[in-house]
Amino acid sequence: MSGHSKWKTTKNKKAAADAVKGRLFTKATKEITVAAKDGGGDPNMNPRLRIALAKAKEANMPKENVEKAIKKGTGELPGVIYETIMYEVYGPGGVAIMVEALTDNKNRASAEIKNILSRRGGNMAGPGAVSRFFHKKGSILIEKSKIDEDKLLDIVLNAGAEDMKTEDKIYEITTDPKDFEKVKKALDDNKVECHVAEVTMVPTMTVKVASDHAKQVLALVDSLEDYEDVQNVYANFDIPDEILEQAKG
Repeated sequence: MSGHSKWKTTKNKKAAADAVKGRLFTKATKEITVAAKDGGGDPNMNPRLRIALAKAKEANMPKENVEKAIKKGTGELPGVIYETIMYEVYGPGGVAIMVEALTDNKNRASAEIKNILSRRGGNMAGPGAVSRFFHKKGSILIEKSKIDEDKLLDIVLNAGAEDMKTEDKIYEITTDPKDFEKVKKALDDNKVECHVAEVTMVPTMTVKVASDHAKQVLALVDSLEDYEDVQNVYANFDIPDEILEQAKG
């Protein structure tokens, strides 16, 4: 499995642990609220809200929390107004990083993110310097033990997937964002369990990270993800599996 794919599966396990501490619920609440504010509270008419609700369901977020988040977004309940901000960052070893924040205080978020970068060896990049290395895609990871490759390929291509790559232990499926839900539904209908399923920023190219920078890069990404105003962190590093294991250890 490539270092980047392995990192994505590790992130998924980390998210499950975060749910116990409530951090995942906080981020899911913000996403639902913003999605409802931007596109309305009816998930049938709001694709972003549908995806946010699906992720909340996977995290076992209580139904009453979900309903409150929607109502805060639609204005039926008083709530905080969140602003979406994308930060473009260079990390150690020239790694490109996109940081997506949802915050009710832009100045606070910017100051804290700059503080994290200063402590962890990152630097702010100019507009467009980093974003050009990413494009928005649906990304689905499935463990190879769950299904035969030919059967999976048939399911996802018929549902509109763009590509499927086979790694050591993982199938990685890529879709256009507008086709993500259709492909995910086809997998659900065929009872294929997804390890990771999300609309994300996929790197157009990756940067191989040497062992002396690997731990720094992962520490920077972890620190950014742990900050409460940060919703998502996207990075284009590729760390060899053995170095990734050592760095995470």
